[in-house]
Amino acid sequence: MQIQDDCVVSIHYTLTDERGEQLDSSVGQDPLVYLHGAGNIIPGLESALTGGSAGDRLEVTVLPEDGYGEIDPELIRKVPRDAFAGIERVEPGMQFQTQSPTGQVMRVTVRESNDTEVLIDANHPLAGQTLYFSVSVEEVRSATEEELAHGHAH
Repeated sequence: MQIQDDCVVSIHYTLTDERGEQLDSSVGQDPLVYLHGAGNIIPGLESALTGGSAGDRLEVTVLPEDGYGEIDPELIRKVPRDAFAGIERVEPGMQFQTQSPTGQVMRVTVRESNDTEVLIDANHPLAGQTLYFSVSVEEVRSATEEELAHGHAH
C-alpha cells in the first residue's frame, strides 16, 4: 500500500541539523506512528513520504518554510525579570510555559537574562533551521473510522 491521505504510517527516523548533530531519533524505540494528511507531522516530511511504501528508506531535507517556519522577530521580546517571581535562576536555554494575551498556552525559551529583564523567544526551537531526516517506512495501513474521526493514529 502506498502512503496517501487517511493512511496510518509507521516510520523510524533520525533528525539532524546542518552540522550533522543528531536532534532526535526513534531508532531503538517504538516507531513514530501518524495519520497521513492530518497535519500530525511537519509538512515537508509528510510531502516527501507521500507515495512511499513499507520498506522505503529516504533522506529528506526540509527547509524552514516546510518545517517549523522562519523565525518571527515579533515572538522575541524582553519582559521584566519580576515576571519570573519565585524562580531563583533564569538562564539562557531554559524553557517556560506562559499564556499569550489571548489565553493561548505558549512555550518560551530564555535567550538572555539579567537582574532587570529577560529576553524570551516564543518561536519553535527548530524555527529557521533546515532539517535533515533519515527515514525508514516500517508499515502503511488504512486508518480506521475512529482514527479518521479523531484526526490521529491509535
